[in-house]
Amino acid sequence: MVGRFTFRMKEDERLQPKHPVQSRGKVILTLFTSMLSISAFTFGGGFVIVSLMKKKFVGQLGWLDEGEMLDLTAIAQTAPGPIAVNAAVLVGWRMGGFLGMLAAVLGTILPPMAVLLALSACYERFAENRYVALMLKGMQAGVAAVILDVVWGLAGKVVGSRSALRIGLMVAAFVAAYFFKVNVILIILAAVLLSLVASLIQQRREKHAA
Repeated sequence: MVGRFTFRMKEDERLQPKHPVQSRGKVILTLFTSMLSISAFTFGGGFVIVSLMKKKFVGQLGWLDEGEMLDLTAIAQTAPGPIAVNAAVLVGWRMGGFLGMLAAVLGTILPPMAVLLALSACYERFAENRYVALMLKGMQAGVAAVILDVVWGLAGKVVGSRSALRIGLMVAAFVAAYFFKVNVILIILAAVLLSLVASLIQQRREKHAA
């Protein structure tokens, strides 16, 4: 999935803003306000914000299709850094070019920066507050449900592809991470390597068949 997206980016319009120049300002403003509202009310990490981004940009605005969003999510996950910021960079660039990327990233990082600055001033009282602790416990249940929604969508796409390689990689990655506690970075690198090898073999077969 990642290979299909990255190789096509070099030969089509994916590196160009999706919207015409005359609507660029509105697109950039929408990117900023959308990411600001999503980031401000998101608890639980990158996969939660990616799930909300999918609902916003795929379901509500219709700027991306589900396949594109899943490709962007896969790239954001494999790249260094927080997945939420990585996803904001990719979606912002896809929608509005360089300025769209800046607007999306700024909208993403402002809420957590403001909250952390406020909490740093009263961390001890906040950490020891019984009601705050109970509130965070309740949030964990909601976060688990949102993450499960993302996993279900990604897994459904893999199963729907009917590719033995992709399904096998998904199952093997889960077993390696959950049961054998293999480092996630090693799992991702192994998946990328196997996908590249499979792609090269497929290309050679197609050449021989032609």
